[in-house]
This record gives sequence, structure tokens and C-alpha cells, in this order.
Amino acid sequence: MGRSDEELVEACLAGEESAFDVLVGRWEKKIRGAIYRFIGSEDDARDLCQEAFLKAYRSLDSFKQEARFSSWLYQIAINLCRDRLRRRRGRTMVSLEELVEGGAAMTMAGPSALDLLQERDVSRLVANAIASLADEQREVIILKEYQDLTFLEIAETLGVPLSTVKTRLYRGLGQLRQHLEKQGIRGTAPVPATFP
Repeated sequence: MGRSDEELVEACLAGEESAFDVLVGRWEKKIRGAIYRFIGSEDDARDLCQEAFLKAYRSLDSFKQEARFSSWLYQIAINLCRDRLRRRRGRTMVSLEELVEGGAAMTMAGPSALDLLQERDVSRLVANAIASLADEQREVIILKEYQDLTFLEIAETLGVPLSTVKTRLYRGLGQLRQHLEKQGIRGTAPVPATFP
């Protein structure tokens, strides 16, 4: 079995630079997916993901093994997302390519074009509803529902008590449900992450 994240960190600190490459390979897709859910732009997600790993690499000696490496890495990524969102408050840009989910062609062999358009419309409504939540609620929902972190991992990542994580999640899901019901969508769970 491979080395744990924490063992790889120790190896990297001891001079084995390739150990960090293993960490990047292990966590890049999940971190980029989380950033994409926060930011909503594939280009920004790529840039911020690289920035998160660069910042983690430069700060490796400050990593305290009291928490999991993944929690620490998510915390770096979330802080970068918060900074980016603060800088661009009020500006929302969504590219047409992102709405088409990588330019997937609509063919007669699979679902109909109307079905695909309706699914994308629901996905966009859910994404907009999540974006309208308070930052604290949005962060917890993304980490729980899209990144599949446990309550404990979220508490470690955000540096808040476990009870706060649960409260933010349930309040956020309640507000999300109300927002979607106003849009005419009932009984819809968050749309699964489809990040390349």
C-alpha cells in the first residue's frame, strides 16, 4: 500500500521532492473540482488549483500534523476562493462552453436534445441557488455534497466546531430547497459534480 499523505509530507520535507508530486496527483482533481464549485469558472479553477498547490508546497513546513493534509489543503483552496470572490463581487461571468459541459454533442443515440437542455437548465438553477447562499453555508454544502467530506473533515478544514458545520449545512440546505421551490423545482438533490 502507498504512503499516507502525512508520510509523503514528511518525505518531502526531508528532501524527496517527488513525494509532493504524488500528493498533487492524489488531490488535484478533487481540489480543482471544489474550487470550480466555489468559483464557477473552469479557467479560474485551474489557476487557483495551481496556486493552492504552490502555496501548500511553500508552506509545507508550517503544516501541523494535528489535522489531515487534505483538510489543510482544502483550507488553503477555500481561502483562495474567498479572496477571489471578494475581488470580483458583483461580477458574474459564465462561459457558454461551461454551460455545454465541455462541448458534449447532442446526438439522437442518447437522450434527446430537449432532455439535455432541461438537465443543463436545472444544473444552472441549482448552481445559481448555491451561489446565492451565504458564504459559510455554500462552503459547507460544497464540501459535503460535492466533495463528499465527512462532518469532521469539514470542521477541520474550516476550523469550526462540528455542531457549527451541521447547523450551516442544514440551514443552507433548507434555504437551497426554498430557493429552488420558488423556481418550480421540487425534490431535487444537488446536481453531481461533472468536472473534467
